[in-house]
Amino acid sequence: MSSTQVHSSTQQDQYQAIDTPFLYVNKPVFINNLNQLRNKIEGLGANLRPHFKTLRSLEAAELLLPSKDSPVTVSTVKEAEALASAGYKDIVYAVGIADTKLPRIASMLTQGINVRVLLDSIEQAHQLNHFCETHSCSISALIELDCDGHRGGIAPEDDKLLEIAELLTGGAASFNGVLTHAGESYQCFDKQQLIDAAQNEVAAAVKAAERIRAANMVCDIVSIGSTPTAQSYQNLEGITEVRAGVYTFFDLVMAGLNVCQLSDIAASVVTSVIGHNADKNWIFVDAGWMALSGDRGTADQPKDCGYGLVCDENGQVLSGLQVITVNQEHGIIQAVDGSPICLEQFPVGSRLHILPNHACATASMHAQYHVFDTDNDDYEIWNRVQGW
Repeated sequence: MSSTQVHSSTQQDQYQAIDTPFLYVNKPVFINNLNQLRNKIEGLGANLRPHFKTLRSLEAAELLLPSKDSPVTVSTVKEAEALASAGYKDIVYAVGIADTKLPRIASMLTQGINVRVLLDSIEQAHQLNHFCETHSCSISALIELDCDGHRGGIAPEDDKLLEIAELLTGGAASFNGVLTHAGESYQCFDKQQLIDAAQNEVAAAVKAAERIRAANMVCDIVSIGSTPTAQSYQNLEGITEVRAGVYTFFDLVMAGLNVCQLSDIAASVVTSVIGHNADKNWIFVDAGWMALSGDRGTADQPKDCGYGLVCDENGQVLSGLQVITVNQEHGIIQAVDGSPICLEQFPVGSRLHILPNHACATASMHAQYHVFDTDNDDYEIWNRVQGW
């Protein structure tokens, strides 16, 4: 699907009336991204549990999730609370639990919301059991697995895996299953590497689940996922669900991994040209790190995209132009090959779109998203859930 924006005269008026910088969402591209992954994962026999951390918008959730009973993943308790307030009932908080957050989790349980937490230590298991016993509740937990040495988690073969599962199974809390995230897939730059990372993720999760079941404990949930591996699975036998988040918007990091095309990137920052420096061959825009974020996620990839690639108002990438520097409210665009820019083609007041390095980080800089549906001549505003 092309990311080219073809606005009606009414949409063009709405577009021009929004002051820059702002986050622009191409709704048809966004919906295509949602459908593509859901069809793939469900076609392989698993459930999709989308990660809310990229979007963090209840308006977007209505498209992301087929129903209020659909499973969803969050990275903050605030996201869980927002979804719960809107009636979504099946939530996994996929960040290691701190006991100070447990009262907020328990509060959602009293509303009939099934919120599961994540842990990877004996200490956390004891804390969770103690809280549940003290407060006469039962909070469900998943054990985080380490499938590739990327971050936290328990190795599938570690004896602590069974010890933690036994503590939860026999305690006041509830043990529901295992969860892993193939973070090292973000360092895979060809298709076979991604397939190998995806297969390794599946194998690690299935191995852990089999060990737990062999010890006569129930392991209902076997949860895996990252956007790179989610696009690369070949077989999901033994897996109950897949999690992914950034696929909703996609970004330059994902394009650099060949997980998507530039035309699949649904979010961009619209910015105005505010000046030039002819001697330095620079274009100044009003989008700095407060609008784009300071994320340099492509810096270690084969193609470094600076702080974002530059597109014209129609979403067409302007070859060779990048945001090379960001201050708080200024961005500087330059031709990375050193070729001269015809500055007259970018008059003060004209608008450009900047594709984000990391959609989650860029979206987090904006309280609202401006969503244009060029297929249906529609414009709407989505509000972002802020905070933790």
